[in-house]
Amino acid sequence: MAQEQIKFKLTSAKLVGSDTVNFRLEDETLVKVHVALERVGVAVDRKNPDGTPIYNISANLRMEFEPKDKIFYAPAPPMPTKGTNEKKEDKAYTR
Repeated sequence: MAQEQIKFKLTSAKLVGSDTVNFRLEDETLVKVHVALERVGVAVDRKNPDGTPIYNISANLRMEFEPKDKIFYAPAPPMPTKGTNEKKEDKAYTR
């Protein structure tokens, strides 16, 4: 048996206020949570039992962490070795 489908109409969403919520953790780390609505739809052929609209929302969450000491680690870039050709055209990115 096929699952019942609800028909939705795409609608736009306008940001009100900031898209970021900040939290300070017990260890003093700052956590920034960014929220973006990717797709918003409202049902066209039915409503909730109390008469309110049914929405279908796809949201994207992005989190940033800022430690108290502001120290982080990243991989070191590769170092050139002897014998590497030093011609100028080899250093440029070309297609």
